[in-house]
Amino acid sequence: MAKEIYQPTEAELDILKVIWDLQPVSVRDIYARLLPDKNVGYTTILKQIQRLTEKGVLDKQVVEGVHLYTSHLQESAVKEQLFDKVLHDAFGGSAFELMMHAVGSQKATPEELRTLKEWLDNQIP
Repeated sequence: MAKEIYQPTEAELDILKVIWDLQPVSVRDIYARLLPDKNVGYTTILKQIQRLTEKGVLDKQVVEGVHLYTSHLQESAVKEQLFDKVLHDAFGGSAFELMMHAVGSQKATPEELRTLKEWLDNQIP
């Protein structure tokens, strides 16, 4: 089995997504990015960032008096681990069932379905 990496909570994952996009990034910029979609206060985000830093997930550097954060976690590794967990816990390890659920329960656009069909066509020799 692959090496276990830190599994972020939903709120931590929201913060990590912003950090992955903008790093190095300040708390104020993280807050500004999350504010339109999340009803969360600045101090709540600050506390979560402090906890992530204490856990060794984030690195902090001070540049001209501004605290900037970067992630030690690779976005792709976190996504792979989260995907594997959902695949095994919810779909019994069946990629087919997961895919059918994803395509069947959401309104996939014709373009998305064409892209999926092209990808599948290229997987079969």
